[in-house]
Amino acid sequence: MRILVFGGSGKIGRAAAWDLARDPEVREVALVGRHLDALGQARSWIGGKKVTLHAAEADNRDAMRRLMEGYDAGVLALPDRRSSYRLAESAIGAGLPAVDVLEEYHRRPDAYEVEGLEVPPGMSIEAYGERLHEEARAQGIPFLDGLGLAPGLTNVVLGQALRELDEPEMAVARVGGIPAKDAAARHPLRYMITWAFEHVLREYMIQVGVVRDGRLVEVEAGSDRERFRFRRFGRDEELECAVTPGMPSFPYTRPGLREFSEKTVRWPGHWQAVETLKECGLLSLEPVAVDGCAVVPRRFLSKLLTPRLQPGPGETDVCVMYTTAVGRKDGRRVAVEHFLWDEADPAEGLSAMMRTTAFPAAIGARLLARRQIEETGIVAPEDAITGPLYPKFLAELERRGIRIEQVTTHLD
Repeated sequence: MRILVFGGSGKIGRAAAWDLARDPEVREVALVGRHLDALGQARSWIGGKKVTLHAAEADNRDAMRRLMEGYDAGVLALPDRRSSYRLAESAIGAGLPAVDVLEEYHRRPDAYEVEGLEVPPGMSIEAYGERLHEEARAQGIPFLDGLGLAPGLTNVVLGQALRELDEPEMAVARVGGIPAKDAAARHPLRYMITWAFEHVLREYMIQVGVVRDGRLVEVEAGSDRERFRFRRFGRDEELECAVTPGMPSFPYTRPGLREFSEKTVRWPGHWQAVETLKECGLLSLEPVAVDGCAVVPRRFLSKLLTPRLQPGPGETDVCVMYTTAVGRKDGRRVAVEHFLWDEADPAEGLSAMMRTTAFPAAIGARLLARRQIEETGIVAPEDAITGPLYPKFLAELERRGIRIEQVTTHLD
């Protein structure tokens, strides 16, 4: 199989290509990005003779569609919504099955802080998403939407948990990338950058769709904070989470739930610090005048914090997941929980975020290339990785050292 990786010079794209290049079934991995120098560095890091390079712009749709011809699947690992949607359009137009890792449900585009996302004139953002879905269906291809960590692994395991219940009631996902505990103490906000930081700050500010009492409502990102203890895989850590937009498809694909939210996990203290930044106006995008210059507070803060949040020598990250689905099974009320604790692989140069985001996408690309996902249109992970594919997907993760543990508990 021949697979394209867009954003191939970035951390997630590189890691997906690294995984694909080690598969005997994959005969070519094509890295696509703006700059050949950066792509060449990525190829040197990946190693092997399978990697080819293509310098191309997402804005050039005709060139992108020509490039996509002859490939079996694509991985979209772009950090912003504008580029993601441009490539989604090109892939769908070219009839290329593709998997995207951005925290976005392209069938229901988020209306907040669009990051340059361009909607065709005279069309609502909702109609635009539905048009993409219908075009993919007309092409007879799946566009696998959001198969990374979150969205991604959270969707897959919660989707399975709800299928195991006769009467699903509630689902909550707690998931996030955090510095290893010793590294957290050395960084502001007890945080370390493992993903596009500007996009992380966006997630802290927008309104988020959650389900309350059976109704889809919007709440502020960072609200509904929850502390919990993670006691699995030999760990005993106190962590904290708050609502973020990490699983945007779920309220639409699972409309029968009484309660649903996705929450990002951080070390205790992080969310209170973020709330203070918000109260001070430092996460605003409204320019303010400073000595005659217009300054955007969030961009200034990002420039200030980014060097202080970069991993130092020997510092690594962790990805943690704790999901809960509650409902009735065989007449009894039960909770189905899933747990993950994944650490960086310094020997291979892979952070935990690279592993848990890129490896699911790479596995998904193989499923697409083999035509093993039967649904067409824009397909969320909870509807794609089902039936016999679910245990196979988990087995592929475990083969890469990513283990997910399930625990079912009777509540009455």
